[in-house]
Amino acid sequence: MKVLAAMSGGVDSAVAAARAHEQGHDVTGVHLALSRNPQSYRSGARGCCTIEDATDARRAADVIGIPFYVWDLSDRFHEDVVEDFVEEYAEGRTPNPCLRCNERIKFAAVLDRGLALGFDAVATGHYARLLPGSDGEVELHRAADGAKDQSYVLGVLTQDQLAHALFPLGDTPKEQVREEAARRGLLVADKPDSHDVCFISDGDTGGWLAEKLADRGVNAGGDIVGRDGELLGRHEGSWRYTVGQRKGLRLGTPAPDGRPRYVLDIEPVSGTVTVGPRESLAVDGLEGARPRWCGAAPTGPLECTVQLRAHGAPHRAVVLSDGDRVEVRLSDPADGIAPGQAVVVYDGTRVVGSATIETTRSVAGRSA
Repeated sequence: MKVLAAMSGGVDSAVAAARAHEQGHDVTGVHLALSRNPQSYRSGARGCCTIEDATDARRAADVIGIPFYVWDLSDRFHEDVVEDFVEEYAEGRTPNPCLRCNERIKFAAVLDRGLALGFDAVATGHYARLLPGSDGEVELHRAADGAKDQSYVLGVLTQDQLAHALFPLGDTPKEQVREEAARRGLLVADKPDSHDVCFISDGDTGGWLAEKLADRGVNAGGDIVGRDGELLGRHEGSWRYTVGQRKGLRLGTPAPDGRPRYVLDIEPVSGTVTVGPRESLAVDGLEGARPRWCGAAPTGPLECTVQLRAHGAPHRAVVLSDGDRVEVRLSDPADGIAPGQAVVVYDGTRVVGSATIETTRSVAGRSA
């Protein structure tokens, strides 16, 4: 099988490419140049969009003994991931750029180009498993290493995309992957994992967004109020906050009971940020839009578990799908669920699909 190995320059994608090659596949490595100006994105070992990363990927391909190319997808990445990220924050939502990148870049732009060039599949270093289903479809499952499981950010993939995907690391703990990289002579064996948002150079998301939104006329400041509308303070940009946030509120007036306050709601037009006690964050239901199913959509109420953030715990739920809408009824309340994030639906370890959270229903009846 002809396999296109997406090589980010990190240890995971390098070992994934090496395993695919060792399994007898005809593997070609490709590094995605995602930044129009590599120096404006991550630098050093923290990211996946730098000149150093491209060099690391090329060296790994040389050690493995496979052809290697760099594909410039910077314009597509800027439009589909970076601009989407900015627009979502401007609307008071909290997006997950890794899902967008998987959906629109790695398993859309890259896979489409690969198939057109005669490749059969794309291999990545994601920690997830692909298993054959009883109905002949390919099932996406959680990784064996629960601490490194990345099935959440792959929940946007369709059956057609899964049928042309390979995740060679899904059964292996991360520690063993690093040991294997060292045995193979891959210099990235000890390279640190990337963190935060890969295209924000210093990790200061609020400051980066302030610069990007300044030219869009987005409200640069606003009020911080309590649930009763009491003015508690001012802020320098609603995009600096997300639902469930506790730190960095900088309120001069303590709560009457002395307990911490949390962000409950963000109103992007006026720039108003509402804060309150932690119990006001509890939600028992939500609605999602733009569902993406890994196979067939549920035809009736589905008793399942859902994951509501990238590294969040699973929650028991009942999910109902109605065309382009998804309703999720949580069996137990969840805290700090931010519109814009994804709700990923699981049946055991199998990923059923996902949707983008639009609204939540609080236990107290407040709609966010």
